Amino acid sequence: MDIQVLTAPGLGGSGPLHWQSLWEEAEPGFVRINQDNWQAPVCSQWVNSIEQAVALAGPQVVIAAHSLACIALAYWAQQTKLIIRGALLVAPADTERPAFPPEATGFQPIPLQQLPFNSIVVSSTNDEYITLERAAFLAQCWGSRFVNTGPQGHINAASNLGDWPKGKKLLKELLQNWQTL
Repeated sequence: MDIQVLTAPGLGGSGPLHWQSLWEEAEPGFVRINQDNWQAPVCSQWVNSIEQAVALAGPQVVIAAHSLACIALAYWAQQTKLIIRGALLVAPADTERPAFPPEATGFQPIPLQQLPFNSIVVSSTNDEYITLERAAFLAQCWGSRFVNTGPQGHINAASNLGDWPKGKKLLKELLQNWQTL
């Protein structure tokens, strides 16, 4: 059975030049988890959207989350009874930092429980929304492998990554490892 990839964009969604959008466009099995409100997100609503998307897709799912969606996914993992194969958690946003956007509500405190699925956290040395040390701490708490991708900003469209080949390689690595389970 093929593993489906769900993408989960962060605050504001992912525009047409974001690696998530480019992956969705290039790969027919990649489906976006849509949110009703990208600009003023409420965590419980985002968690419900994740729950619905995973329920539709079934257990052979890997989620490629970006930024605020990484935190929503950690909340989802605490309360769901559904199973996924794993997650690529890219540039998680530190929702506990003082400058966190007030229009996003319910994303604090960040869940620190181990995730019940395999995961990789990817962060950069110059992400404006989380320090490298904080991202490594979240990875450790979540039981995730941690990847420092160097100076890549928030690993988004502004980082000029195109379809982000390094991210595709990490995703492919996850998919290959899990297909042998």
